[in-house]
Amino acid sequence: MEKFLWAFLIGGGICVIGQLLLDGLKFTPAHTTCTLVVVGAILGGFGLYDPLIKFAGAGASIPISSFGNSLVKGALKEFQEAGPIGVLTGIFEITSAGISAAIIFGFLGALVFRPKG
Repeated sequence: MEKFLWAFLIGGGICVIGQLLLDGLKFTPAHTTCTLVVVGAILGGFGLYDPLIKFAGAGASIPISSFGNSLVKGALKEFQEAGPIGVLTGIFEITSAGISAAIIFGFLGALVFRPKG
């Protein structure tokens, strides 16, 4: 039960930060998303995001900030194995499933709901 509480609090806290960026600083949704991804990447680069995931579980691995962490993790791993070219290949290797799912489900959603614009 305690894990669920921490997941809720940490995930909710990340969402509160995003909402404060939108409402308080008047960021656009795109700027808010990019900011959270960059913060996740910075925390991942310093090795601080993985302990947060171990502590909060889905509360830290589901928000968009985890995507930034995944980008950095993949880049660093492949850089160690393949050198500088690994930075590019590692980013796509570790995040390709999430990116593909977003494209596929976005397309299916557009077919069902017929968006305007």
